[in-house]
Amino acid sequence: LTTRLREVPVFLIILAWLDFHCVISHSSFVWLLCMYFQYGIVLDAGSSHTAMFIYKWPADKQNGTGIVTQHSECHVKGGGISSYAGQKGGAAHSLEECMENAVQEIPKARHSLTPVYLGATAGMRLLNISNPTVSDEILKEVGDKLKAYPFHFKGATILTGQEEGAYGWVTVNYLLENFIKYGFVGHWLFPGRNTVGALDFGGASTQITFETGEKVEDSNNLMMLRLYGRNYRIYTQSFLCYGRDQMLRQLLAHLVKTQGSDGPIVHPCYPSNYNVSMGPDAIFDSPCTAKERPIPYTAEKKLQIQGSGNYEHCLGNMSMIFSFQACPYSKCSFNKVFQPNVSGKFMAFSAFFYIHSFLQSTTGITVTTPVLLEEAAITVCNMSFQEMLEKVPEQKSRLQDYCAATVFMQVLLLKGYGFDQLSFPQISFQKKAGDTSVGWALGYMLSLSSLLPSESVALRKALRPGVWNTLIFLFTVLISVALLSVFLLMFRKKKGSDVAL
Repeated sequence: LTTRLREVPVFLIILAWLDFHCVISHSSFVWLLCMYFQYGIVLDAGSSHTAMFIYKWPADKQNGTGIVTQHSECHVKGGGISSYAGQKGGAAHSLEECMENAVQEIPKARHSLTPVYLGATAGMRLLNISNPTVSDEILKEVGDKLKAYPFHFKGATILTGQEEGAYGWVTVNYLLENFIKYGFVGHWLFPGRNTVGALDFGGASTQITFETGEKVEDSNNLMMLRLYGRNYRIYTQSFLCYGRDQMLRQLLAHLVKTQGSDGPIVHPCYPSNYNVSMGPDAIFDSPCTAKERPIPYTAEKKLQIQGSGNYEHCLGNMSMIFSFQACPYSKCSFNKVFQPNVSGKFMAFSAFFYIHSFLQSTTGITVTTPVLLEEAAITVCNMSFQEMLEKVPEQKSRLQDYCAATVFMQVLLLKGYGFDQLSFPQISFQKKAGDTSVGWALGYMLSLSSLLPSESVALRKALRPGVWNTLIFLFTVLISVALLSVFLLMFRKKKGSDVAL
């Protein structure tokens, strides 16, 4: 996968140069060149934070086909929009800084043509379950805010788990050029490669999506996509409440249930001697854990949590938040959910990437097999908080949770999804593909903006011949002018030195 990401057509370098000067130059000549770009904005309103992505592509794309690349990204300060429940105006206000950046970065002449989408994921799905009225109010609030900017607002909506998984799969395979590839001479080619599965791990949900030839016994998990004249039959499943933050809540709820809340609660996944006090709402104020709320329930009572750093006990307790018992189908992953056998290559992103990277930094182990994953989990669970802090001080606020996150990844991937010693090495843990962040946002914009045609576009050019030749000519002229300027500067310096002598 990594090798393919380095394949960058020469003309993209030209387009990148133009794109940079679109922002910084006031030249009319450069402004005209900028009109060859179109832009699109997607706000990924996740459970823990919101990220804004600006994408760009040649403005004269034919039949919905353009090479879409990421122009920039901006991470909104504060929590996800669902965290502003009960704070009127808070969610909308949080988006202002990033949206102002978008106004500055996108050429003014393109503002009204730039679509803006906001997609909310599992955090808002949970809020919509617990309080649909507040959920609707937040969506309207952020929608009204986005309409106030000079772009073309296309809607603010809550994605289903299946949509989130499918759009992530589209992003991965689009960036890897598995659907279609742009050749060096400006022709679209079918690469003839297999697609890559997508593994996403967010704050409140986790998704698995991959192409399969097996029978999908639950129709809710089957999606049929037609892209570039080819049919893709994909399995996709989203597990709400199994994102990083909600998984940690589920684990704590299980520990409170099994140990009681009258005395200290031993947390085997926290580092040894790591102690923390928290209110019960931090655990049970979620649809994911509400059913485990103790009776009687006293919100003011503080719970004392004591870490023991015990890998085996951590693994045992973590396994209890999954159900591997009953399966109404021929085979299941967990919680009675059908899943065919995993096959082919996969890309794991979002929190999967950060856990993988953390393990590499703290344990020195690059996880490529189930055995190495277990070894890394044992190592990190045996580390003290101080040992981890010395290796990755920038992660101080999250260090106590990495043992649990690693063990969760171990149970989910190996026992849940069924990766083994043959299939696990086919997983690539990545944050970006080239300069583009991997996630559902790009796939979402591609689909809603009709940038992914259903029919074949073989042998069509993304740029008309005249435009392509003009860009090549202009780039050549710019290089020539730059070289001439350097030569003249050197000549003048030499002449000045001769006069001085």
